[in-house]
Amino acid sequence: MKNKSETKSAIAPKVHNIVIVDDHPILREGLAQLIDQQKDLGICGQFEDASKAFDAIPTIKPDLALVDISLKGSSGIELLKNIKSNYPKLLVLVLSMHDESLYAERVLRAGAAGYIMKQEAAEKVLEAIRKVLKGEIYLSDKMSAKLMHQLVGGRATATGSVMERLSDRELEVFGLIGEGRGTRQIAEQLHLSVKTIESHRAHIKEKLNLKNATELVHRAIQMRGE
Repeated sequence: MKNKSETKSAIAPKVHNIVIVDDHPILREGLAQLIDQQKDLGICGQFEDASKAFDAIPTIKPDLALVDISLKGSSGIELLKNIKSNYPKLLVLVLSMHDESLYAERVLRAGAAGYIMKQEAAEKVLEAIRKVLKGEIYLSDKMSAKLMHQLVGGRATATGSVMERLSDRELEVFGLIGEGRGTRQIAEQLHLSVKTIESHRAHIKEKLNLKNATELVHRAIQMRGE
């Protein structure tokens, strides 16, 4: 990691402190190294647990929180809501493996300043971070066009209104089903019990008026393509 003191000279740009909240150690470390190599950015904390990250905010004083949606026993969206409720000025950029068509609108309404998928190149992640730090919103060109189309049309899409019936965790499970993951795989990834995932699946089917597991899988896959 770079020596922060070396970046604070009169000609150096201000170092913006970033905290990463992600429960994948390899990805988290990679992101931290990438960010800490930038002259204008620095890492002030790394966490895999949402509650520990939230409790550390007053001490580490980040300018931006880079938050994943899937966290151990918790949802990144819940962490986002808690941050914006208690620290409204703290910027939050959501970085996730989940397709933005499922989550972008929801996280923006919850107070996030942007959404970027983990599949994006490192340069795109840095671009998103800097854009958010400048007070702008970051979304992919495709998602920005979709939201603009909805705004011009004066209404949300029918798909969006249906998805609003799902809780944050249910939507997370629904997205993973659409990616082809089974119940046990989802349980392991979200650090939840198989019984809990089965309960979420049942609630999703009920809320979306789906008759069986086959319809659930088909609808989840269809949603990813919309």
